[in-house]
Amino acid sequence: MGATAAFMRDDATLAVFDSGQGLPVLFQHGLGGDEAQVAQTFPMGKARRITVECRGHGASSLGDIRPFSFRMFAEDVLAAATDRGFDRFIVGGISMGAAIALYLAHHYPDRVAALILVRPAWTFAAAPANLEPVRLVAALLRSYSIAEAKEHFAACEIGMRICANAPDNFASLLGYFDRPNAGAFASVLADIAADGTGITQAEAAALTVPTLIIGNEQDVIHPLACARTLADTIADTRFVEITPKAADKAQHFAEVQDAIATFLASKTIRSLFPS
Repeated sequence: MGATAAFMRDDATLAVFDSGQGLPVLFQHGLGGDEAQVAQTFPMGKARRITVECRGHGASSLGDIRPFSFRMFAEDVLAAATDRGFDRFIVGGISMGAAIALYLAHHYPDRVAALILVRPAWTFAAAPANLEPVRLVAALLRSYSIAEAKEHFAACEIGMRICANAPDNFASLLGYFDRPNAGAFASVLADIAADGTGITQAEAAALTVPTLIIGNEQDVIHPLACARTLADTIADTRFVEITPKAADKAQHFAEVQDAIATFLASKTIRSLFPS
């Protein structure tokens, strides 16, 4: 069983989940996700995993500092990991979590031993085009009542196109309107979807840590091209293409977990943490 603790950063209370034993892994959720999303993705019993629910996500409070940013979230996560005794670790995440992991790998190379990027949505530019639907959701939430905002999104050209071509993405985007804190969370959506890691392609190419990158087709928010671009840039990368969630959700998660478990069990990774 894992342990949950509250961790204070500025005026924000962050929920920190600590579970398992073995290799130290700091693994983060996506935008709008939480510990449950990570638990669905990360193979159980393969490492000691810490997950910090970012500000406004899960049981963590929003705090009063604005704007939200990758730097803010990454520094929060690093502080919580340090507090839990993580000195050098494997860092990874899903979507936004992958961007946080990339930020940490670049800015704290002495702390990060390996990198896991699952369905990355950011490469080297701020406000990427694939995050435009998220920015639209935020703008609608700021302009209409929650019910009206949801109706506008479902009926607009972008919403209808995503519904037709990427139903899993469409369901996730609609989920933003159904959050208990949807109105306040619009600021998180707007700020993070407009932000970037601030890492250039040359800086990513200079990374020397073993890296696993996982991507899939049929995903307009996390285009396979993003995963391939990062895999082509980071030198020591193993790239795995998996079944889209929209095609077979159970198979998707099974393949993600298998890819991560295989990576963690490799001699390369084991050699980084001699017992």
